[in-house]
Amino acid sequence: MGENFRSVFPLLWLAEHMNDTQTTAERPLPIAKEAIINEAKRIEEDCHYTSKGHFAVAQFWSNFHLWLGIPTVVLASIAGASALSQFNSSIVIAGVISIVVVVLSTTTTFLNPRERANTHLSAGNNYDSLLSKARIFWTIDCWQNDTDEILTQKLKSLSEERDRLNRECPQVPRFAYLTAKKGIKEGEANHEVDRTKTS
Repeated sequence: MGENFRSVFPLLWLAEHMNDTQTTAERPLPIAKEAIINEAKRIEEDCHYTSKGHFAVAQFWSNFHLWLGIPTVVLASIAGASALSQFNSSIVIAGVISIVVVVLSTTTTFLNPRERANTHLSAGNNYDSLLSKARIFWTIDCWQNDTDEILTQKLKSLSEERDRLNRECPQVPRFAYLTAKKGIKEGEANHEVDRTKTS
């Protein structure tokens, strides 16, 4: 009866079954592709927090360099001027200031805040780059006609790059992670296009 109805009244049958078709957005993902996309999203999220954490540490060490460097220069100048003055009490002042300058200079040399800032800035940029690759992978590449095997290989490549960065980059301190997390939650890392999608 169904076939006869379809052949006799094709437009009625078509109208009745139009809602049976699915658009691309409604079609459920195959399980493998869904797992690939979910893992790519995890890589993206990991890189998001880690890159922002590295940027927070880089900012801390840049500021730390200034916090030590500026007083060192000022105190060294005062010590030099005091040592050249005529009063005996200035010798004591110059000695104390000289000791403080030595402590600050030694601390700066030992901690090397500028190098630490550059290392974390570079790590943050590397994680940010991987974040972009992961986002492009799951938002664009996964929707092309590649097979699950090809997508799995691309995902493994992203995962291996994340593992390499985790091994080679310095660890993000807890304070920097919390700073990054707070900033991300407040939306400071959102792009305008993402804001308009959610509104």
